[in-house]
Amino acid sequence: MACSGPDAGAQAREAAALPTKPVRMQNIIFFGNSLTAGYGLRASEAFPSLIQARIDSLKLPYKTFNYGLSGETTAGGRQRVASVLARQPVDVFVLELGANDGLRGIPVRETTQNLQAIIDQVRLKHPKARIVLVGLEFPFDLTALGGHQYGRYAAEFKALFRILAEKNHLAFVPFLLQGVLGQRHLNLPDGVHPNAAGYRFVADNVWTVLEKELGAGS
Repeated sequence: MACSGPDAGAQAREAAALPTKPVRMQNIIFFGNSLTAGYGLRASEAFPSLIQARIDSLKLPYKTFNYGLSGETTAGGRQRVASVLARQPVDVFVLELGANDGLRGIPVRETTQNLQAIIDQVRLKHPKARIVLVGLEFPFDLTALGGHQYGRYAAEFKALFRILAEKNHLAFVPFLLQGVLGQRHLNLPDGVHPNAAGYRFVADNVWTVLEKELGAGS
């Protein structure tokens, strides 16, 4: 006896009745200093919050966590990162540290070693995490300090981030404050920290790289 083929309509109804597996919310950790924390502003104005708003608008399954700490150096971050990594699963780790090292004139080699140690800790604790390294440049005008004395340091400081990104095969934001540094109308009166308008540019700079890691790029 010949059997008739399956009823396509019935199959579709059965498939629709099956429970769908919920999409797991993934965590993005923003780990940095006052530039990540949003110094002097409301939490909603800091760039991690602005990025969360973009993620929500695109209905992407990611939740951001802002672990920015004002005044943090790379040495401090190296000590602090283990406690942050233990708090929740880490799927994406955005590392923004080094500006305070530059302000203090900490040797570039030391800054590099500390950042590498943080990267190593992330990979050890969360091997599948995607890491995004944020590049910085010397965070203030060298002219008043005698640019001829600090020019070499500034060049080495700027270069260390790209070198680390290439060495570790990391996604890389070339310069966090691109389009913001030196623009009075985009900074707080201290001339170092972005204001709310400035952070919209900062969020753009980070999102250009981060969206590819989240699969949101066109």
